[in-house]
Amino acid sequence: MIQFKKVAFYTLGCKLNFSETSTIARLFEDAGFAKVEFEDTPDVYIINTCSVT
Repeated sequence: MIQFKKVAFYTLGCKLNFSETSTIARLFEDAGFAKVEFEDTPDVYIINTCSVT
């Protein structure tokens, strides 16, 4: 059975941050990661914030 590494995303900030997170998520999925909820104990946590706000 193939076991994928898991990644979760949490985004804070403006609409651009949400768009960037979507792009980053796609790159992780293309690299073989399974996207899961933040509470599901992923292997990698991505927190995307804005330095302006």
